[in-house]
Amino acid sequence: MSESETLLDISQLEVAYGGIRAVRGMDLTVQRGELVCLIGANGAGKSTTLRAICGLVPVSAGSITYDGKSIAGTPSYTLVRQGLVMVPEGRGIFGQLTIEENLAMGGYSRKDQNQVRSDIEHVFELFPRLQERRSQSAGTLSGGEQQMLAMGRAMISRPRLLLLDEPSMGLAPLMVEKIFEVVRTIAAEGVTILLIEQNARLALEISQRAYVMESGQIILQGPSNQLLDNPRIRAAYLGEEEAA
Repeated sequence: MSESETLLDISQLEVAYGGIRAVRGMDLTVQRGELVCLIGANGAGKSTTLRAICGLVPVSAGSITYDGKSIAGTPSYTLVRQGLVMVPEGRGIFGQLTIEENLAMGGYSRKDQNQVRSDIEHVFELFPRLQERRSQSAGTLSGGEQQMLAMGRAMISRPRLLLLDEPSMGLAPLMVEKIFEVVRTIAAEGVTILLIEQNARLALEISQRAYVMESGQIILQGPSNQLLDNPRIRAAYLGEEEAA
């Protein structure tokens, strides 16, 4: 693909906590319009990678390029204004505010408040459960509803690249299904997505390309449907026996 089609380009990324190298020589790209997933076990370095992209942890070495510009060390609030938005693990909603107020917070950097209100109504179409509870305090929502709210708030920021950190974590199977259905819808609307997910099967089923991370390094990458059929992946992440 041409350079202009590359929205995110990570090259030889290194991130260290104290003496521990959490990310080691990582290369990863996301093209415009793609849904790319990054899978791996707990502690592999997936969330650290997202935090480095968003400027939440310092980069030791390597480069992170977004839309053709180097962004390593750029403050998160600046990146949000440039369309790079993350839904963090743990959701990070404002429990004392109502659902509608939480969604409005997603548009804090936008000037077009009439359009923000229109976008909030679009989020309510995606998540009818939130519309039914729009005046309810966010802290009273279930875990799944809070995840819906966090994703909805991110959408109000009009992301060009949406980073999703473990959106299914701790959710009941039916809620996981709903969350992934919305991820598909968001991708279909043209938003580029980098998805980090422990549910490897679901992540591989909805993405075009995938990277597999172990101990801070990318060990495999390729089209998601090929990785779904990879015996090593099936044994390590899909709970299947690897053929002798």
